[in-house]
Amino acid sequence: MKDDNPKNVLGGALQMCCTSPITGFYRDGFCTTGHEDYGVHVVCAEVTEDFLSYTKGQGNDLSTPLPAPSTFPGLKPGDKWCLCASRWKEAYDAGHAPNVVLESTHEKALKFVSMDVLKAKAAK
Repeated sequence: MKDDNPKNVLGGALQMCCTSPITGFYRDGFCTTGHEDYGVHVVCAEVTEDFLSYTKGQGNDLSTPLPAPSTFPGLKPGDKWCLCASRWKEAYDAGHAPNVVLESTHEKALKFVSMDVLKAKAAK
């Protein structure tokens, strides 16, 4: 069951991250989470080639489309995607984290990373 009235890291209403490609644990365009989202997909990130290469090397290939019946098209640089908070933090610690959209990043991200770090990586 997903959050009712989710908030972003700035304290406001959570804004949509992306619908093309459709993102979010619930595939509704929002980085909402709930008790069944063990990965805590709450960071709205603008993915980069550097990040996609890094995460693929870590065993999480986000750039290759999945075959039918999946609708995952594979990500390309510039796409927005709801990332697992722990994966984003791992990429940050390794120097490969993509920028984040603060208005579309769920407040639960703050359990994994500080607001100062998120603001430093805020999309322009």
